[in-house]
Amino acid sequence: MFMVFRHHVSVAAFTAMMADMALCFVAIVLAASTLEGTRSTNPLALYQVVLTGAQFALIISLMYSFAGLYRPTPIGLSAKLWRTVVALVVGSYLTYLMLLIVAEPEYVKLLIGSALMYCLVGVVFVRGALYYMKRVATQRRVLIVGTGSEAYAVAGDLKALRRVSNSVVGFYPTSEPAAGAAGSAPALQAGSLKDSPKVFSREASIEELVERHQIDEIIVAEREQRGGGVPMDQLLACRIRGIPVIDLAGFYERAKSEVPLDSLKASWLVYGHGFVQGRARQWAKRGFDILCSGLLLTLASPIMLLAMLAIKLDSPGPIIYRQERVGLGGRIFMCLKFRSMRTDAEKDGVARWAAKNDARVTRVGAFIRKTRIDELPQLLSVLKGQMSLVGPRPERPSFVAQLKEQIPFYDVRHSVKPGVTGWAQVRYSYGASLEDARRKHQFDLYYVKNNSLFLDLLVLIETVSVVLFREGQ
Repeated sequence: MFMVFRHHVSVAAFTAMMADMALCFVAIVLAASTLEGTRSTNPLALYQVVLTGAQFALIISLMYSFAGLYRPTPIGLSAKLWRTVVALVVGSYLTYLMLLIVAEPEYVKLLIGSALMYCLVGVVFVRGALYYMKRVATQRRVLIVGTGSEAYAVAGDLKALRRVSNSVVGFYPTSEPAAGAAGSAPALQAGSLKDSPKVFSREASIEELVERHQIDEIIVAEREQRGGGVPMDQLLACRIRGIPVIDLAGFYERAKSEVPLDSLKASWLVYGHGFVQGRARQWAKRGFDILCSGLLLTLASPIMLLAMLAIKLDSPGPIIYRQERVGLGGRIFMCLKFRSMRTDAEKDGVARWAAKNDARVTRVGAFIRKTRIDELPQLLSVLKGQMSLVGPRPERPSFVAQLKEQIPFYDVRHSVKPGVTGWAQVRYSYGASLEDARRKHQFDLYYVKNNSLFLDLLVLIETVSVVLFREGQ
């Protein structure tokens, strides 16, 4: 992982994107060279070939992103192949349309057709090479400080991460294990971990273990680090030697792009980086919101008109549903949505969580909720400045009052404008319970802490994948 505008980017995803862009560029160059040799058409100049190659590479990488090929969510081989072919065909057609401005239609057809064939063949070799490189790449050797449930959860998460290759060398206890316990991880604590890593004795210092086992990184998996259990002097010595040392919050922020509540302390939020809310950031975000929401409203207006007609014909009641939500600074505003439930959904006046397969949802409502068409009227709230395109989803006042009592740092999400879509919506499956709200808040905390225009663009791109393939809902 590495940082881009405070957001943790997967090296594997970045490498795959760069390889795909290089392949597309080379495909255009090879196609142009082939046509140059035939002399059957008027070829492009060299600078036009270079520009076309760059254009083709950018469009295809964007199509791959829309297809969810760079998302951390595992995709089956057949689905991955199908999405790749569709993205290549759509991207090739868009490039074809743009090239018609500067070249003859016959030449453009031959150029894009040849490039598409090169890409379809080349993508097999590129993906195969990336897979092989991942298999033979040197594993990062990790030492986990701690032997509690958090330590074994970290070990399990490291094993489950498919984007990077990690090897847990062992656990360093913060207190000496009972007689007979040293040597291997307890089976009950290790859970599903096979070939459990060794639990080292405290007789050996962390510095010695780092040297002996060639440790690349140390993860401190202890919530409470006071009282002398965690050897800070030894960790400092390792850090000075250049060995990265991170705590639980830092690990989950990097590995899962969320901020864990269970191991979170106010001091970490106070002294850590992030939470940039400067005037320049606010102006940039506001300009981005106005430009994009205006464009989206224009493009989506036919869909919105059809949705309004379908809602009116499907069930009696208003087309637009207005509901109080909590926005920036805890202020109340009216959130607009296309009505997707019956008008008597809350006839007793009691606010309820929306559930999966909710019986209160109408036939048209089920469709517009799955496709998120019901959210489109909120673009008007974005233009008014009550909402942003990207941010934590706004909740109802009654739910906020409940969640503030049960979820730590819940008010932090109100330090930015609520969004039509958000980091939690593209990274977490559909849920409507207190536990789901806790998990989503962890993603919202990550967004608030690391918000940037780059992260906003990433959320919008992943939202396309979520809507098209019903991921994260």
